[in-house]
Amino acid sequence: MAQHADTTVLVTGATGFIGRRLTPALVERGFRVRAMTRRPEEYDGPGDPVYGDASDPDSLAVALEGIQVAVYLVHSLDSGDFESRDAAAARAFGQAAKDADVRQIVYLGGLGADDGQLSPHLRSRRQVEGLLGEAGVPVTVLRAAIVVGHGGVSWELTRQLVKNLPAMVVPTWVRTRTQPIALDDVVRYLVGVIDEPRALGRVFEIGGPDQLTYLEMLQIAAEVRDGHRKPILQVPFLTPRLSSYWLALVTDVDVTTGRNLIDSMGTEVVVTEHSIREIVPGEPIGYAEAVRRALEEGRES
Repeated sequence: MAQHADTTVLVTGATGFIGRRLTPALVERGFRVRAMTRRPEEYDGPGDPVYGDASDPDSLAVALEGIQVAVYLVHSLDSGDFESRDAAAARAFGQAAKDADVRQIVYLGGLGADDGQLSPHLRSRRQVEGLLGEAGVPVTVLRAAIVVGHGGVSWELTRQLVKNLPAMVVPTWVRTRTQPIALDDVVRYLVGVIDEPRALGRVFEIGGPDQLTYLEMLQIAAEVRDGHRKPILQVPFLTPRLSSYWLALVTDVDVTTGRNLIDSMGTEVVVTEHSIREIVPGEPIGYAEAVRRALEEGRES
């Protein structure tokens, strides 16, 4: 614990899906934590709350003052112009971190091959990786596919589809392979690379042990939740745009967010290298167990 007592970590998006799990894990490991949020007066988690908004560069100097490591968990998926917004925010944050003498930025990005076939969502995540380090602060990137945990948008899509539909009417993109990862493992990997010299300036791919199609993910989630799989009807004419409206009808995920996520679901996103194991050893949690934990947390909340 004590080895991290001299390191203060800024967690952006501290009230978000990942951030609110990461801050207690960092405190438990002995880090000092500053929780950046747009509503610090409402923050009730561990660490010291501070106002900060990545889209407001003037607010970042105060948030980053005295910080050694900054964890960047910012994105604008619910916005139609998310690519330009995320680019501007990442560039401003990287410069502010440089001005504050931050020694490491840690960023949770997205899996996907650099072959020109990335969706706008994944392409934006890749662009942010570069812009965060543009001013010169070493960036550690963890690239992940779907994170399975209570409150995550991608998981909520899965959970609500399984819950709300007696049979699954699905588009053809459900045949695409992905490599989901449990929220607990994402937090474990984030904590493991923070203030770790061997992780500076490196990109790591992280995932669970299972490579699955989205269809298999839906069926396993149904089996864990209800004890049985569901009938499946594939509908080839459900385009990404039509799919996003369909999702808005059967889940509470808004059309813009759904469309941006669906655009990525035609891209195979699997782990192709395992160097993260050198820095953060340990076996990741399987998908079925990740689903069970997410459902249990949802019931408890």
